[in-house]
Amino acid sequence: MAEVQLVVQADDFGMCHAVNVGTVEAFRDGIVTQVSTMAACPWFTEAAALGREFGIPLGVHQTLTCEWDFLRWRPLTDGASLVGEDGTFLRSVAEAQASVTYEDAVRELTAQVAKFAAEGLAIDYLDVHMGQSATPAAYDEVSSAAGKPFIYGAVESQRFGSIETLSDRDANVKRAWLLEYLDKLTPGVHLLVTHCAAAEPELGALHKPGSYTYRWAEEYRLSDQELVTDPEIRKAIEERGIELTTVRAAFSLD
Repeated sequence: MAEVQLVVQADDFGMCHAVNVGTVEAFRDGIVTQVSTMAACPWFTEAAALGREFGIPLGVHQTLTCEWDFLRWRPLTDGASLVGEDGTFLRSVAEAQASVTYEDAVRELTAQVAKFAAEGLAIDYLDVHMGQSATPAAYDEVSSAAGKPFIYGAVESQRFGSIETLSDRDANVKRAWLLEYLDKLTPGVHLLVTHCAAAEPELGALHKPGSYTYRWAEEYRLSDQELVTDPEIRKAIEERGIELTTVRAAFSLD
């Protein structure tokens, strides 16, 4: 076992077809080691099939929000506090924090876990969409019931030497940032979160021009995709003696 271990995670699997295609490529041909998957999203069925086909280590990307203008998804349950006037999830974490009740959150997140089981998918971990939990206690309860770690929880997150996100950086500095990040990794297990997608027209149709989410639709995802599938980045990881791993393997969750 190497002194420095790195989990490279791709988020939002199941969100749309372009994300699914890019994420599979990033896992098969790149450095992505595990994939956070959204059960409430329209392309989850395809993601589940791809996960089974390629043996991708999966986590539940629990979601109580939907940030896009034109790609809108609904809860699996009927909790009134979960939705806006159009019946879809609220657009921001702040809106969800102000609206979602503990009871509705637990029921919805439990249903998302159950949908994985219905597809015959093994769950390695749970995390959260958009980086912040709307109702923290609900995530803890659901992960406890599932018997899987909520990796951003107060206890579980402390097991990592660091947790960083590659995505939300300007494309022209992202490569330099990643190489410096690799250079500075200390002994322990580190988590690097990415958002991958194939260059499909679908991405440009997620939002209105000038929407606050526009950089997350194409720019961040395509630049992440380029880096995590770049052979030179894999070579840099190998030259530094860094071991690519998963949460399940690093923390002996079998």
